[in-house]
Amino acid sequence: MTVPYRKLLGMPGVPAQAVLGFLAQLTQQVAPVGMVLVVESATGSLAVAGLCVAAFSAGAGVARPVQGRLIDRRGSRRVLAGAAFMHVSALVALVAGAVARWPVWTFAGLALVAGAGLPPISVTMRFEWGRRVADEGRTAAYSLVFLVQELAMLVGPLLFGLMIAVAASSSLALGVVTVAAGAATLTFSRALQAGQATGTRDRGRVFADRRMLVLLAVVLLLGGTLGAMQVGVPALAAARDIPAATGVLVAALSLGGIAGAAAYGARSWRSAVGVRLLALMLALGVVLAPLLLVEALPGFWMVLCVGGMIINPALTTSSLLVDEFAPGAQAEAFGWMSTAASMGGAVGSGLAGVVGDRFGASTPFLVASASALLGAGLATVLLRRRGRG
Repeated sequence: MTVPYRKLLGMPGVPAQAVLGFLAQLTQQVAPVGMVLVVESATGSLAVAGLCVAAFSAGAGVARPVQGRLIDRRGSRRVLAGAAFMHVSALVALVAGAVARWPVWTFAGLALVAGAGLPPISVTMRFEWGRRVADEGRTAAYSLVFLVQELAMLVGPLLFGLMIAVAASSSLALGVVTVAAGAATLTFSRALQAGQATGTRDRGRVFADRRMLVLLAVVLLLGGTLGAMQVGVPALAAARDIPAATGVLVAALSLGGIAGAAAYGARSWRSAVGVRLLALMLALGVVLAPLLLVEALPGFWMVLCVGGMIINPALTTSSLLVDEFAPGAQAEAFGWMSTAASMGGAVGSGLAGVVGDRFGASTPFLVASASALLGAGLATVLLRRRGRG
């Protein structure tokens, strides 16, 4: 273990918070998958199930900045407790409604509430750990946040699938994972060092520095890259008549993300944060571009893994810029970043689907590359704009 991580994990409470944060985020990926299985089984309609997933994502995207603002003003513990109650109650009600055959419209409403109540674990970890470490330790702190999140998103669906195999019930499996994640969220909130935020003169002025808007645009384009890749991977596997390869290719992104987050936070960086973000977005665009021409699936796997290794460092670097652009309102700013990434993912997925239909199964990766390169171009603005609005 390298020095930055040793220092971070040597701080009181951080190892426990990392483990609890991992458990608390299991529903982030399990909830959408579980809703599809539960709702489709209850209604016989994949369209209704898809609507529920869309409602869940929309609820989470809208709620993140609000949750962040509340964290800045009232502290993390109250927000996490309230969000956990909302999230768990809505998902448990959705499971109960599926068993009881409630009206179809209730499922979308409950999914929206569940998304709005998705506990802001990664936002809280960035906020809490960021203010406990010195500037040079924040790269490791934010890298660990994304490492924990990536692990939860990788392991959660695997555990969920195993529970379905054992219990033979997707409803029961979703209920168990939901309740366990809710309990972990409450325990996580109690493990935080402080329950109240430390106010500053600039609290709440997220966009006082206009560069924050540019940063959100860069993050939106980074989300667009992810969204396009999420469409491109299964489309490519289906076009090659090996849809089962989708899981292996998606795993390459997750494994690369874990490795990238771990490596990026393991050293101290001397280059300017804005320069790093520009370099990472440029590297991501260049790395993904050859996927338009790669034929062999092992080659695809390797390129996707390298792309994953760049994505989490880019997210970490964006978080470091939040400390500079919104020093008194980090939690709300982190919430806006989550919203921007989600919106970008939706736009990127939609555009990649249209392009893939018209020009072939490999072209969504051209969308992914172009989105990253456009983000790199916008990142140059961050290097030269210094004024405040």
